[in-house]
Amino acid sequence: MPSLLRTALLVSAFSLSLLAAVPAQARVVPFKPSVYPLAIEAMRARTYPGSAITTREVLRAGSNYSRSVVSYQSDGLRINALLTLPNGTPPKGGWPAIVFNHGYIPPEQYRTTERYVAYLDAFARAGFVVLKPDYRGHGSSQGEPTGAYWSPDYTTDVLNAFSSLQKHRNVNPARVGMWGHSMGGHITLRAMVVNSAVKAGNIWAGVVAPYDVMLEGWRGRSRPPSVSRSRRAEILAKYGEPVSNPTFYQAISPNFFLKDLAGRPLQIHHGTADSDVPLSFAQALVNGLKSAGQPYSFYVYPGDNHNLSRNLGSALQRSVEFFKKNL
Repeated sequence: MPSLLRTALLVSAFSLSLLAAVPAQARVVPFKPSVYPLAIEAMRARTYPGSAITTREVLRAGSNYSRSVVSYQSDGLRINALLTLPNGTPPKGGWPAIVFNHGYIPPEQYRTTERYVAYLDAFARAGFVVLKPDYRGHGSSQGEPTGAYWSPDYTTDVLNAFSSLQKHRNVNPARVGMWGHSMGGHITLRAMVVNSAVKAGNIWAGVVAPYDVMLEGWRGRSRPPSVSRSRRAEILAKYGEPVSNPTFYQAISPNFFLKDLAGRPLQIHHGTADSDVPLSFAQALVNGLKSAGQPYSFYVYPGDNHNLSRNLGSALQRSVEFFKKNL
């Protein structure tokens, strides 16, 4: 074999061996933010029309409000939700309203009328219409659960809930905000940067850090079983870690679109003893809001847990006052 050809083959083989030795996380796979479903740009290009809200079951009334299990449409799926309506005549233009985004509960264990009872009661008694979507695959909602961090599906369900709530005859469509806990905090932040009509957001113990901080904060921690774990593994295998492919993770992270909040306020609550979501996640969002020049208020509760159990009354009062001021 001629020496030049032999040399070329050796160099080629050596190059291939080096490529094979490069870990998957160091490779960059091209993608288009305009079409990749989880990218903020792609989510903004979609429509979220919602539908009329259909009553499925009337429940026992609250102190000054009615309660019912309802449904609406999202991606052709029937999504169930819990709806509260204040008693009496709505103010001119309709009641202010809140889309209530719950945290992670194993989908097979989820029930529409369970969990967050005291939270919903506080907002409902204060004169807000409240809609708590179940998300697809939860309880009796149609569809398959996919998770919130590595799929756009739950945010899609929430944005369709938002549009459905705006259509309700007793709701003022210009006075609708969002509340989110834990995973629901991530959904709330994502929804706000996708849809500029969400007027204000309130986040408790939220998963609201950029993906690099999120992955590092949870590394080595015991996490509850999650339907999104396999999807996360697929994305990490394909696109690598944030350090090797920052462009991809910035495109899918709401934290890199905070300027687009355009003055819409956020209120953030977090306990220092939260064993599920590190305080660093909330601090990362606060730092981002500062840099983007966006309004926020941040409450830290020393020694409190993921549900702010020791300061529940204070946190709820602050949240109610926040929505009264901003909706």
